[in-house]
Formats: sequence, structure tokens, C-alpha cells
Amino acid sequence: MQALQIISDEHQSLAAVLHAIRFMLKKIEAGQLKPDLELFQAMVHYLDAFAEKRHHPKEDMLFARLGQRTNEGAEAIARLGEQHAAAPQRIAALERAVTDFVAAPSRTADFVAAFQAYAEFYRAHMILEETVVLPLVRLHLTHEEWIEVDRDFRIEMAINSGKDGKAEDFSALFSRLVESAPPPLGFGAHPYNT
Repeated sequence: MQALQIISDEHQSLAAVLHAIRFMLKKIEAGQLKPDLELFQAMVHYLDAFAEKRHHPKEDMLFARLGQRTNEGAEAIARLGEQHAAAPQRIAALERAVTDFVAAPSRTADFVAAFQAYAEFYRAHMILEETVVLPLVRLHLTHEEWIEVDRDFRIEMAINSGKDGKAEDFSALFSRLVESAPPPLGFGAHPYNT
């Protein structure tokens, strides 16, 4: 069940980025942190390119397998499918908000509101996956299906690893985000106001 570990690891990475943005925005609003606009743009790019375009297709593949085995969880799978399909509109709203924030950093409240809406959506989305659908996947998929799913995940990850220069290397991007984020979230410079 390597696929489940991959989904879990990706959820943790996404949750870490969401937490980092939320933390930094609170510090900015409190006047304790200067906004690193390039870092926010990179984080929003990560949410788009990784979460919406790389992570969700793997889940769709896994959830489709579940749908072939049982009707149990069909409503949750349908809702998750609709949420995955709405990703372009959801991320476009967040990208507009970060673009506006970069153009006018004094308009922090608008970016905070857009990001909070995105983060709350994503939190509920991952909870639905982890508490309803993934337990059903564990229950209903056969050993043979797990072998196929794991193989399909490995193929997808190899094709899109970024190691060949054709796709973006998300592990490297995540590492850069951690290196750039201020303490205690990352290792970047300590940009707190004095």
C-alpha cells in the first residue's frame, strides 16, 4: 500500500505549506513579520502546481478503483470529484489575491481572507478523504489491486518527478520553501521587525 503512504506524505506536505502561510499572515497582521511577497507567490504556486495538478489526479485514480469495487462512499467520492474539478477556479481566486497583495502589500486583509477561505476548504477536503474515503479504500481494494495502484503511482511519480527537466521537481520546491520560510517554520532569514 505504497500509494496510501504517498497520499499521506503529500497531505502532510500540503498541510505544512498551509500552516506556514497561515502562521506568517498572523505575524504580518500583528506587525511582527515583514511580508516576503516572493515566498507567498512560491507557496501559492506550490499549492496550484502540486496540490491541484499532481496530487488530485493520483487520488482520482485511487477513488475510481474504490468506485469499481463498491457503492459505499459514492456520495463522498462524487463530492471530492466535484471539488477536484473546481480546482482551477479555486486556485485562480487565490492567485488573484496574491497578485493583488504583491501589487499593494498594504492590502493584507484581502489576501488573508482569500487564503483563509482556501485553507478552510482544503482542511475540510482532506478530512473527508482521510476519514471517509481512504478507510474504504483500505477495506475494499484487493491485494492484486494494491499492486496495480502502487505500480501506477510509481509510474506517475517517475514521469512527473522533475528529474528529467521536463516536469517540476516538487520535493526540491518544498525544500526551497522550507529554507526560505522564517523560523520557527523554516530556516530562512529572521525577517521580524525590530
